[in-house]
Amino acid sequence: MPKGSELITEFLVKEKIPYVFGICGHGNVGMLDALYDVKSDISLISPRHEQVAAHMADGYFRVKHEPVATLTSCGPGSANLVMGTALALTDSSAFLAITANVPTSQFNRGPFQELNRHNQADFPNVMRPVVKRSFQPTRVEMLPLALRQATATMLTGRPGPVNIDVPFNLFQEEADVELEPGARMVLNERRSAAAPEDVGRALDMILAAKRPVFFVGHGVTISEASKELCEIAHRLSIPVISSPNGMGCIDMFDELSLGFIGRNGAYAANQAGRFCDLVIAVGARFDDRSSSSWMAGYSWNFPSQNLIHVDVDHAEIGRNYAPTLPILADARSFLRQILAEVEARSIPAERRLPEWRSQIDGWRSEWEAYIAPNFNLHTKPIRPERIVADLQAVLPEDAIVTFDAGIHHNWFMQFWKARRPQTMLNSWGFSGMGFGPSSALGAKLAAPDRTVVSVCGDGGFIMVPHVLCTAVEYDIPVVWVVWNNFAWGAIRDIQYGSFGGREIGTGFYAGPNGEPYNPDFAAMARSAGVSAVTVTRSEDFAGALEEAIKSNRPYLIDVHVDANVRPPATGAWALPPLAHKEPAFGERHLLTPV
Repeated sequence: MPKGSELITEFLVKEKIPYVFGICGHGNVGMLDALYDVKSDISLISPRHEQVAAHMADGYFRVKHEPVATLTSCGPGSANLVMGTALALTDSSAFLAITANVPTSQFNRGPFQELNRHNQADFPNVMRPVVKRSFQPTRVEMLPLALRQATATMLTGRPGPVNIDVPFNLFQEEADVELEPGARMVLNERRSAAAPEDVGRALDMILAAKRPVFFVGHGVTISEASKELCEIAHRLSIPVISSPNGMGCIDMFDELSLGFIGRNGAYAANQAGRFCDLVIAVGARFDDRSSSSWMAGYSWNFPSQNLIHVDVDHAEIGRNYAPTLPILADARSFLRQILAEVEARSIPAERRLPEWRSQIDGWRSEWEAYIAPNFNLHTKPIRPERIVADLQAVLPEDAIVTFDAGIHHNWFMQFWKARRPQTMLNSWGFSGMGFGPSSALGAKLAAPDRTVVSVCGDGGFIMVPHVLCTAVEYDIPVVWVVWNNFAWGAIRDIQYGSFGGREIGTGFYAGPNGEPYNPDFAAMARSAGVSAVTVTRSEDFAGALEEAIKSNRPYLIDVHVDANVRPPATGAWALPPLAHKEPAFGERHLLTPV
């Protein structure tokens, strides 16, 4: 009869889970022992912190669209998983989080590391807000059903992390039970489609619009609908605005790509959002940063504009804007249905909407003339634009770039041009620091033949510096570009803008004179066995990046960036009741109702 741990490992092998990212503890040693027997099928990678394990699993899924598992022990080990799991949930990224708990015979007795104030062995209640579902089987016989349901929940509809909380004794106890039969679960295997009458109505609205735009988000990326999006956009001459997690679904050098929208969006994107008469939102949720905090006239002008809102998650449709036409459907299914309807109506492939396209070209030209000079400057400290420009020039088109939350991310939201989907991994919905340096490890394991670069703030990197150890231990050749501006720069800028320049707790200082302070990141990296260099001259960054990529080993570049140059806002962002700032380029525009 199999032990519970053997059932779990058999299931992971059956589901072709290639990696388990996890850290040992007394609670999961039984599971570790079972993993020893399947080393040829599943690689156990043990980072130095459970948060990193979650981010690695998240990054792996975003690149490959196949899940891995995490394994953590009871108590604080699994608690360290919470932030990374929350980030994956809010960004619709999936992994199987296996957490250990105390033995069932000790439930509610208060053994070592049990949470029992409100319910026995209550760790699932810690996880429930940050996963799609938490399961807690209490007998070995319950494992097969829980495992099957957990995987199905994880990968169907809107994907997300799922938790299986396993009491210690289940790893060791045996039962006369087998895994439930069934095929391996695969993302996008079960696709929903729109009602035919809604497809017809949607195309009617698109053809009647004089100023339509697509707004695409992570749903298009997850659905792998890039080909269909590009085909319909070009067939009907419709410009495309992207959320950060939708970037690359259309090549952002394409003339129809307008980039990101919102406070740190591109000017043409915000102008198109302000003046369009129809928005076709596909797999996008209109969060505050991509809608200028829902204030009319800064990015969008609902309800003066018509809205077709397509999403696989019914909870997102109408959450922030009431749609003219709500459609519950998978992104790729819907776009294919629209293409089929276009063919059925014999709509010719021709350049449409010349006035709208010309207007957008004018906005793009204004923006380019405004920003272009700063991208060619060589300064000390280095201007942020220089870092973006050199990365764009040096990295291959299929390179994967990961980002933390922070001021550096604002620059890349505004100016990075992703060439392909699943190449820009963002800490977006939950906006957790530490995601970028950690997820790069998972991304590289998912795509070992591609360049992976983490562009991370100094604050974010110092939260997870142990990623250096993991990269060396497991030979994961990623490059970290540490955006070193000696501050929690994004929050410091809020202090400056909203509190009269009074700064406290946001800059990094040391010594009697309060000099800017950070550790020597390059020396720190070298102490861990990682090649590293410090760059203070803008002329040196591109060469350092080329050398780092060429080395094909873990490499860190500590780049000193000017903290006093800020992205030029073209939209707005509000933190009520503080007064929000007006755009630095462009201005608010309200439409009259359509």
